Amino acid sequence: MPNIKSAKKRVKVIATKTAQNKALKSALKTYVKKAYIAVDTNADNKAEAVRLATKKIDQAVAKGLMHKNTAARAKSSLAKRLNKSA
Repeated sequence: MPNIKSAKKRVKVIATKTAQNKALKSALKTYVKKAYIAVDTNADNKAEAVRLATKKIDQAVAKGLMHKNTAARAKSSLAKRLNKSA
């Protein structure tokens, strides 16, 4: 345990940020998973699901949750699967 006041605050701030990042990453994975399921089942809203997942991936990059190359690969994979199903 830290003894210095500022170090104690950092521990609390880091815990808060870790929880936020975990929640955002979990939500991102859910959107991507829903998009893959929509494309694979040939749902009516598959294009909308992919568009929404792509938007969430871009937001994750902007927040620093995901590296831009990882995001590009994920978006490319989604788009490729969507185009293949069309």
